[in-house]
Amino acid sequence: MSRTPPRRYWLTGASSGIGAALADEILKTGAHLAVSSRSLAPLKELAQRFPEQVLVLAGDLTNSQTVREIGERIAGQWGSLDTVILNAGTCEYVDARQFDASIIEHVVRTNLLASSFCIEAARPLLQAGTAPHLVAMASSASYLPLPRSEGRGASKAGLQYLFDALRSDLTPQGIDVTVISPGSVETPLGSQDDCTMPLSWPLEEAARYIFEKINDRPHEITFPAAFMTALWPLSDSQTQVNLEIGKRIE
Repeated sequence: MSRTPPRRYWLTGASSGIGAALADEILKTGAHLAVSSRSLAPLKELAQRFPEQVLVLAGDLTNSQTVREIGERIAGQWGSLDTVILNAGTCEYVDARQFDASIIEHVVRTNLLASSFCIEAARPLLQAGTAPHLVAMASSASYLPLPRSEGRGASKAGLQYLFDALRSDLTPQGIDVTVISPGSVETPLGSQDDCTMPLSWPLEEAARYIFEKINDRPHEITFPAAFMTALWPLSDSQTQVNLEIGKRIE
């Protein structure tokens, strides 16, 4: 009797926060997981905890050549991918009174362009995979303008549109596309921020929820449902949110 081979994932932004918690959820199923982030040490620790399952592919995903090399390494090791989860991202806050376009540039390059580089590398690997699935971590911030979130909101709205358009083009090729739009999650970096967001989810609970929903392959995963309602008062106030300008939070 033939045995079903383990599913093969590529997860970016896997060194901390939602990415690290999601990596644990994936690996508990016995799947094989390629992990990417700028930070190498957490990825090596993950590989030690799950020997024979983890492929470490650290690197700067805003560098298109680095991403191409990562894709080539995956192709050389596995030949294909079944699921790609583009979770890597950043957030830096903007002071509109002293508008700094370099902050917008960095956030868009990290959240949107790097994801595009990864899609380019991953698409042929997914095409060769089993029941292929392409997933992106967007943000509820793209639905509602918030003070000082111009960079994050614009980049995540662009990512949302990119994946909605890709769904139309990739679905006929047999590749499912899902966008995740979480609200506030209690990540280590987020806890250092001086803004308390409403309805925060515990990190591990959020990761479990995401992984469970990914298996259903919906067009979008949004949670918690009441988060957007809770954000409406913040969108009209410059005084209720005290955010540190230029501070990267994830």
